[in-house]
Amino acid sequence: MSIRFAAIGLNHSHIYGQVECLLREGAELVAYHAVEDDLAAQFGAKFPQAQRFADRRSILDDTTIPLILTAAIPADRAAIAIEAMQHGKDVMSDKPGMTSFEQLAEIKRVQQATGCIYSICYSEHFETRSTVKAGELVAAGAIGKLVHTIGLGPHAIRNNQRPDWFYDRKRYGGILCDIGSHQCEQFLFFSGTLDAQVLSATVNNRGNPDRPGLQDVGDMHLETPGTTGYVRLDWFTPDGLGTWGDGRLTLLGTEGYIELRKYIDIAGRPGTDHLFLVDKTSARYIDCSTQDMPYGRQLIADVLDRTETAMPQARCYKAMELALTAQQMAERGTVWQQ
Repeated sequence: MSIRFAAIGLNHSHIYGQVECLLREGAELVAYHAVEDDLAAQFGAKFPQAQRFADRRSILDDTTIPLILTAAIPADRAAIAIEAMQHGKDVMSDKPGMTSFEQLAEIKRVQQATGCIYSICYSEHFETRSTVKAGELVAAGAIGKLVHTIGLGPHAIRNNQRPDWFYDRKRYGGILCDIGSHQCEQFLFFSGTLDAQVLSATVNNRGNPDRPGLQDVGDMHLETPGTTGYVRLDWFTPDGLGTWGDGRLTLLGTEGYIELRKYIDIAGRPGTDHLFLVDKTSARYIDCSTQDMPYGRQLIADVLDRTETAMPQARCYKAMELALTAQQMAERGTVWQQ
């Protein structure tokens, strides 16, 4: 048994990955809404089985659709999620799920009042095979007790392909809130606790003076009682790389370490999802290209069974709390301070 689902808000291309992770598991995409004709045309060409509705309320009022996906402009995602939950729908949002503490508080309030599921698809974890595999290895004790993480999230800016909202701080939420939320969720997941805080954070515009609203580099330092973590994010991926970013994650344990080259092994093996494991006996490479990714399957089960197997609701919120805290800390006393 599976479910019917719909999409409202198609502004980020992550919506395609969100849809695909459910289609792979047998769910049925039946409807979508977008005010932008160009985005709707592209989405409709990819998924002709779904009907476009000019009024999102036609989707929200359909009681046969229990799950709504959104990858709207980041500042607009919270309102879409809240309206969906108020109509009794579960939600899968692209990251960041919201761009302010006020939005986070209201999503929590509505989710708790309605009993709906609110999930953020942190794709650098849930839709990245090497990260899923690393989670299995750490849980099995492959590197002993985790003590430190380093998450690097470089991205390609591709100016001529970015809409205006991408450069508007109020609309995209800042670099730590946006792509940094990926890293916050992974830090919590691998640390195995929600008892975490931000120790320091910075943001800046180092290479795009013509786009004053853009933060093109940022970092943060995180801590739990048992682990520390460093995160760096940027929009400086050079054209010569061949992909949108050389995303990496290093997990240091008491008995070894794991390094992920998520999207490319530069000047090395082809493809994505490269994992290197070093322990007491050897240094070896693990190809993760066939690793199962259970998030979509688990979320469908959660919608049907009212469970929390895809991601604990509390971790979904805590990751955004850390990202928003880091963003606020980094902007204090800067031109971006609200």
